[in-house]
Amino acid sequence: MDLKDITNLTKDDVLAIAGLASRRSTTERILAGAGYFAAGLIVGVGAALLLAPKSGKGLREDIGEGLRRATGREKLPDDVEAVGAASHEAQP
Repeated sequence: MDLKDITNLTKDDVLAIAGLASRRSTTERILAGAGYFAAGLIVGVGAALLLAPKSGKGLREDIGEGLRRATGREKLPDDVEAVGAASHEAQP
């Protein structure tokens, strides 16, 4: 081992010589777990869409209807009309 080899040593090399290893930080572990979760989620959604018993158009309509129900947007036109009618009645 000459001087050139010693100057090129990294932290992990020195720890390995001593029989030690560096630990991953909490942030690295959390990000790794979140990455695995996201990858699994994408694969699961893709598999569900490929194996769905409906056509693409029917499935999109069902997803859109479910989103409208979940956000309460199916009631929006009725609410807007009711507010508009009430405001016209209130004006002299």
